[in-house]
Amino acid sequence: MIRKKSYFKASSSDRIFDGINYLVMALVVVVTLYPFLNVLAISLNDSTDTVRGGIYLWPRSLSFANFKAVLTFDGLLVGLKISILRTIVGTLVGIMSAALIAFTLSRKDFQGRKFVSIFLALTMYFSGGLIPVYILMRDLGLMNTFAVYILPGLVSAFNVFVIRSFMDNLPPELQESAKLDGANDFTIFWRIILPLCKPVLATIALFLAVGQWNSWFDTYLYNGSSEHLTTLQFELMKVLQSTTAGTNQDAHSQSMNQLMNTVSPESVKMAITIIVTVPIVAIYPFLQRYFVKGMTLGAVKS
Repeated sequence: MIRKKSYFKASSSDRIFDGINYLVMALVVVVTLYPFLNVLAISLNDSTDTVRGGIYLWPRSLSFANFKAVLTFDGLLVGLKISILRTIVGTLVGIMSAALIAFTLSRKDFQGRKFVSIFLALTMYFSGGLIPVYILMRDLGLMNTFAVYILPGLVSAFNVFVIRSFMDNLPPELQESAKLDGANDFTIFWRIILPLCKPVLATIALFLAVGQWNSWFDTYLYNGSSEHLTTLQFELMKVLQSTTAGTNQDAHSQSMNQLMNTVSPESVKMAITIIVTVPIVAIYPFLQRYFVKGMTLGAVKS
């Protein structure tokens, strides 16, 4: 029977090694948390007092005026709804499309496996450029539509290869036994492969969700004139521009201009950072538990 070595019975070299590990991990935690806490402190501090500097981990003069100034802008509510909708739809559609292609490429009996893999790999290194893509979106009739947020990024070669690599490591006996029981390919994919791929799907879902949530340039290019299709990031970008310029070009009332004159650009930047970061930070704990699961937990091992 092997007993674990107690810390107090460990050799001096082991204790030194453990102490260095704890110190390094503590430094990593501090370096990771400090920027976020500093941004939060500045966003909650009075903007006039922030100009003095010296704000580190907590606000010196607590104030919610920065968030009030940002959230008072017209279009933020519509932008929030569109951003949530595109994040949910884009993430679900992106995961399913990547998983379906990855499952097809993981099949040894798929004759075009090598050709499709090379074709997908080329898209990771070559692109048409901004102007040709814009013309393509226009000719496809995707301008001023919600579909322009979903269709251009429907398939990501990187996501396909990551999921396929995960599927390649699954025991082939799972599919063989399912076929003997009369399951077709769709049943095998939906009821056997996908449940085992939860860790990698959760990782890809997080990548897709962050990309959709933070995206604003496509709104600027394709839906900039459609107020009902604006996104939160695009509206916050306009808030930042208006505050930096010292004027409010998007407001329609004198009270809004007076409100924006009471905050500093630095404080508004920090408030915007918190607004766009908190939703992703809140979602991450629900996905994190899948990252540490075994690839074939409960499955047959060959």
